[in-house]
Amino acid sequence: MEPLLEVKHLTKTFKQNGREEAAAVDNLSFCLYPGETLGIVGESGSGKSTAAKAIARLIDVTDGEIFLQGENITHLRGRALRRIYRKYQMVFQSPAGSFDPRRTLGDGIGESLKNAGLSGKERKRRVEELLFQCGLSPEYARRYPHEVSGGQCQRAAIARALAIEPELLICDEATSSLDVTVQKQVMELLMRLGEEKGMAFLFICHDLALVQKFCSRILVMQAGRLVESGKTEDVILHPKEEYTKRLIDAVL
Repeated sequence: MEPLLEVKHLTKTFKQNGREEAAAVDNLSFCLYPGETLGIVGESGSGKSTAAKAIARLIDVTDGEIFLQGENITHLRGRALRRIYRKYQMVFQSPAGSFDPRRTLGDGIGESLKNAGLSGKERKRRVEELLFQCGLSPEYARRYPHEVSGGQCQRAAIARALAIEPELLICDEATSSLDVTVQKQVMELLMRLGEEKGMAFLFICHDLALVQKFCSRILVMQAGRLVESGKTEDVILHPKEEYTKRLIDAVL
């Protein structure tokens, strides 16, 4: 099977006071296959969120390459990049911050549908369908981000990400700001949608217990580098690296 996503030697450094800092992501390579759920874990500052943003083309890479379905997307911009965004979407840690506070949730969810040329009537119907799929009633389309709870806003963010039927969903700490009950509901929603639509997931998370339930394979990052990888159960039950052992002992 050909990879859906292939990351080769990805490196990202940042400058401070005109000087290059240590790499936030250092020579990261991995593949993600169609329909697979891959987790990236590590402590705060390990580089996992920086890697996600680089892969999603929200920040430029310093070195390395990113391929989506065999196409090199590392330096795409403008119209070419917008075309690629039809294939993958990202769900962020702070759902309210990812919506325009001056516009309704329905407007936010329907924006990509408008760009795709759907009429107002078609957009309204599709937005309501997406909200229903994500466990929200149609009337949430008329609400503003500040008028709903964190869990409801995250469900709306997932609905927005699903609007263009992506093949890959990148979740960057997408449940970390939610309470345990809502977190469980959102994870169940993602798992159900993944099964129904055959989507692949790149799941960035510091919660190993959550990753163990959701991901079939796992990458462990430390100080920007990939230190261990494998099937989730193998890594968690039989870690090889001392860092991975400490990470597991701290949370499981």
